[in-house]
Amino acid sequence: MTQETPALIPISLLTGFLGSGKTTLLNYLVAQPELKDTLVIINEFGEIGLDHLLVAHSQDDIVVEMSSGCLCCTIRGDLKKTLKDITWRFAEGGKRKFNRVIIETTGLASPIPILHTLMTDNFIASKYRLDGVITTIDAVNGNQTLDNHIEAVQQAAVADRLLLTKSDLADAATLKNLQARLAQMNPSAEQILSQQGQVSPQKLLDAGLFKATEKTPDVERWLNEESYAQPAHDHHGHAHGHHHGHEHDHKHATHSHEDVNRHDDHIRAFCFSFDHPIEPHLFDEWLSLLVGFKGQNILRIKGIINLAGDDKPTVIHGVQHIFHPTVTLPAWPSEDRRTRIVFITKDIERSTIERSFTAFMQAQAIEQEQKAQRAQDGGKPSGAW
Repeated sequence: MTQETPALIPISLLTGFLGSGKTTLLNYLVAQPELKDTLVIINEFGEIGLDHLLVAHSQDDIVVEMSSGCLCCTIRGDLKKTLKDITWRFAEGGKRKFNRVIIETTGLASPIPILHTLMTDNFIASKYRLDGVITTIDAVNGNQTLDNHIEAVQQAAVADRLLLTKSDLADAATLKNLQARLAQMNPSAEQILSQQGQVSPQKLLDAGLFKATEKTPDVERWLNEESYAQPAHDHHGHAHGHHHGHEHDHKHATHSHEDVNRHDDHIRAFCFSFDHPIEPHLFDEWLSLLVGFKGQNILRIKGIINLAGDDKPTVIHGVQHIFHPTVTLPAWPSEDRRTRIVFITKDIERSTIERSFTAFMQAQAIEQEQKAQRAQDGGKPSGAW
């Protein structure tokens, strides 16, 4: 009898600039029954001071059990070591005492290094999975913070959930402007309005490819490519596909000469797709070359890929030049077999990505023609009698 593989522990990354309301939010969340099986890890450089953490400092990590059953741990060392240790430190009778982790990051830095940690360590990848990035944004001062701090821009750009705090204190025009700016910066991140940190935990959790209560991945929700679609009035024939000669189909769902993301944030967010399966080695070469040259400015990439020779789709997810191990899904989520890739970049235009992709697609088309010609010639080398 085959033993079922234990489910990976979902990790939610909570980030947001100083004063954006992370403390208020966490104080509310840890009191909710939905988080009773959650371990909250607090970064030592963060500004968090939970009301519940009334304990003395020590050389070790500070740990306290909440009345709700939630656990809190203040990091005094390496996050990687902490994630390894907690699997046995917080266990009783051989059973782990938590089923979910929330990591609070410092408000003064980009969350990208922590995302790298979650993606690159083999032990962590065998025990945990990234559920999503939650970013708090001060609705009153958010625009000013984004203007002055690139770290805040990165926090918003990589988010899966954007929680606009103090929304009741912001005037309507300021709030509308901020929401529009965030929507252009990160179209697929759900925006949630919050007052005094009160928000349903269900709105923040289960933002990843898998939901905690389900084994089947929800690709459509996770990818959310519809949010990148251009406005209806902007569809004027720029999308194109070729099916002759040694040209290729590179029809893009959201191709447009004028990108909607033209803020001084320097963030570009777009999704492009192509219809036909791509040879695995060509896709690997293209992606490796792209992240090798532009990795620092590719804030986040995720997609569902149709690889030639495989009837099941492959899911990719990366931050800068670091990628999660690819996941092969049991089946396509719908009849749509297109490859769809979402990019969030800094100072990289859509056209740059497209040009590099076009070159590799042309190489694929030429290779296929050569294979067909060899087959037609009976496998003889070119020029053979």
